[in-house]
Formats: sequence, structure tokens, C-alpha cells
Amino acid sequence: MGTLRAILKNPDDLFPLMKLKLAARHAEKQIPPEPHWGFCYSMLHKVSRSFALVIQQLPVELRDAVSYIFLWHFDLSVCIFYLVLRALDTVEDDTSIPTDVKVPILISFHQHVYDREWHFSCGTKEYKVLMDQFHHVSTAFLELGKHYQQAIEDITMRMGAGMAKFICKEVETTDDYDEYCHYVAGLVGLGLSKLFHASGKEDLASDSLSNSMGLFLQKTNIIRDYLEDINEVPKCRMFWPREIWSKYVNKLEDLKYEENSVKAVQCLNDMITNSLSHVEDCLTYMSNLRDPPIFRFCAIPQVYPLVDDSLSNHLESPLLFIPFIQIFKVFLMMEHYVLCLGSADSTEFASANSVLPYCLIAMIDIHAWVMAIGTLAMCYDNIEVFRGVVKMRRGLTAKVIDRTRTMADAYGAFFDFSCMLKSKVNNNDPNTTKTLKRLEAILKTCRDSGTLNKRKSYVIKSEPNYSPVRIFIIFIMLVIILAYLSGNRS
Repeated sequence: MGTLRAILKNPDDLFPLMKLKLAARHAEKQIPPEPHWGFCYSMLHKVSRSFALVIQQLPVELRDAVSYIFLWHFDLSVCIFYLVLRALDTVEDDTSIPTDVKVPILISFHQHVYDREWHFSCGTKEYKVLMDQFHHVSTAFLELGKHYQQAIEDITMRMGAGMAKFICKEVETTDDYDEYCHYVAGLVGLGLSKLFHASGKEDLASDSLSNSMGLFLQKTNIIRDYLEDINEVPKCRMFWPREIWSKYVNKLEDLKYEENSVKAVQCLNDMITNSLSHVEDCLTYMSNLRDPPIFRFCAIPQVYPLVDDSLSNHLESPLLFIPFIQIFKVFLMMEHYVLCLGSADSTEFASANSVLPYCLIAMIDIHAWVMAIGTLAMCYDNIEVFRGVVKMRRGLTAKVIDRTRTMADAYGAFFDFSCMLKSKVNNNDPNTTKTLKRLEAILKTCRDSGTLNKRKSYVIKSEPNYSPVRIFIIFIMLVIILAYLSGNRS
């Protein structure tokens, strides 16, 4: 009933949620017949449902090469890239593996991808399956073009070496923090840029811009996942730099205790201010992309941290979606036909017959970096980061995915979330001046794009403006939901 209550409160969330459900179902059907490729794509849906959605919008040769890249999305190469790095990350994350066993595996992992027989049992749930049957990933990797293999091997080698370094070393300074994030995420940005360039569809981006793309996402995850990491058993994981947290408490774990709430929030705001330094580079990187599918792919990773946690479970809810998913398809097409009847553009009317594929692609027009800035806006000055997981409203997440389709949309969403964050800045916070300075720089970049007056905010509340067709369809959908729930109850 919580989901139904949220939709009744925010009825414009319904269409984006339904569109995303359709996209998820469509992506799950795109499983290749070969056993090793079938395993890779099936596993991709299990370890990162949102990433699977995005990868399958890429050109085929890229899709298979890219898959870890943001663990955080050209189809084959991207898929394998993701799974290789996901497996590497699984080894690093498993705190039960002794250091003398873990470090050699991390350092030599780039060699194991060439071995069809290699596997290593670690991790839990889907990640354990991935590691136990890693030979499928190696088999698929060996079928990629040499230029893709070399790009994946190079990034895997450098990332494994960096992870091994920080197994034996704590994150002391902000330089250490940037270096760690470079190894586990910045290198992913560099690898993706190499894959995009190898495909011939993009110029090679500078290392500094590519690195910032990864650092911004990784720092957002580290901030959001404080409580999960600090409570990890048998050994906690600590990625917040001592240079920052030692200004507020004596031990990093002290931030989770209620008596330190004021200091904890100040430390949190300090961490968020640090991460904002990468936003302008992210906007520059995305604005330089020429290929639309690649642009959408890059936009998703910044959304990714929230999509997997807050939306993927929602997409699997049979109570809300399954009974009338087919009916929704009809209504969706009906709405598009009615709207096209009033259009003078015959091309738009002719495209009505292919409305579902169009909507599937539109739903994937999500900017991961948009969601990252949204996550930071939700976390800023929020003590709940130290009590549980801070999540965005599912409907808003779906809206970001549905409505962030172009660079103009990205500028607008960054502007809105930055405004939201700015409104939360407390003048008594010790980092107020630095935070506001970085936010003003982001807002200026968005304003200077000249696109803000061409879009309507879906982040900042405004008066709803529904077409009669959409109001009618939403009403019918709610009647169906209520009838189904009543039938189940009886």
C-alpha cells in the first residue's frame, strides 16, 4: 500500500514507473542463445539490473565490452567489462578472505580473464555464482576483438594493483581518497573512454575528465554507504579519509553514535563538499559526447547508485505491476495516437506504431550523474545517513530516467538538484563558504549553457499541468489497481 499511497500523492510518477517496468521486461528478454553469453547477460541482470537496461541500448560490439564500467554501461564489450570488474570488486569486498590470499588474486586478476578454467569461490548470493562460474565470463572475453580485450585487461590490471595497495593501507589524506577512488572508479571512466574511442564513435576524452566521472560516482557511493561499510563483518570497511573525519571525531565509527550527531552531520557535509569538486568536469565530459546511445549510457551511471537500491526492487513488485502491464501498453499507445492526431508533424504520427520501442529507449535516457547529484542533495545535512540508507522517492528516480534524454535535460536536472542542495546549506556549518562557492560554480555552468529556459523542472515542485488524455488514463489505471487489490483481499 505504500507504493499506491506514493502514487496517489504524486500521480505524475505513475507513467515513468510503468515505462521503466516495460523497459526492464524488454531487457530481460534480450538474452543471447550461446551458453556463455547467456550466463553473462543473465548475471548482468542479477548483479546490476539498471546497468543491464543501459548496456542493451548500446551498439552490439560495444555492449559486450563495457559491462562493469560503472559497477557501478558498446553492448558485448561493455557487458564483459562490467562483469570482470564486478568480479574483481567482489574479491576486494569480501572481508573474510585473508590478506595474504586476497592481494595476489587482485594483482593477477587481469591474467585470469584469459584462463577459461579459472574461478574463485567468494562473495555471497549472485556474486558467489558469478565467481564460481567465472569461466563463462572468460570464454566470452576471449571472443571480443583484440582492441577491446587490451582495454579491459589494462584497466583490470591497474585497478587490481590499486585495490591491493589499499588493502594494506588506510585512507589517510584527501590525496589518498582521490587515489583510492581513481583505482576503483576513475579507471573505469578511463576504460569506458577507451572503449568509446575504440568503437570509432567518440573522440578520446582527456584522462582528467574521465577520472572525474568515476570519482564523482564513487564518492557518492562511499558517502551514502557509510553505515553499511562501517558495520561490515567480520571486518569494517573504512573509506572516508582521516584528514576529514578526524576534524570531528576520534574514530570513524563514532559518527554513527547519537551523541555525536552534530559533528557527524558536519563531517558528512564536508565529505559532500569534497565530492562537488568533480561536478563541472562531469558536465564537460557529457557535453562533449556525440553519440546519443553513449550519452545515455554515461548519464545512467550517475543515476545508478539509487536505481539499483530504490527502484529495482520496486520493479519486481507483482502486486502493483503484473496484473495490468499489458493494459498499460494499450493505454500508452492510445495516448500517443491521440496526441499525434493533433500534430502537424506526419513523421511523429507515423512513429506512433513504434511507440513502445521509443518509450523503452526514452526510459533509458537516464543520467547516472544526475542521480548522483540528487543523492548528494538528499544526503546533505541529513543525519539519516548514519542511521540507515537515504533513498530518493522511487517515482522521482523513474522520472529522472524517463525525462533526462539530452544534455539540456542534464543541465536542468543538475541545476535543480544543486538548488535543492543549496537550500539546505546551514550558515553555521564550518564548510558553508566552500560549499556555496562550489554550488555557485555548478549553477553558473548550467546557466551559461543557455538551456534552462527550455525545460520544465520535475525536481522542484510546481503546479501540475496534465493533458485530459493523461488524466483519463491515470484515473483508469488507479481504478484497475484498486479493483485488483480488492479482489486479492477478498
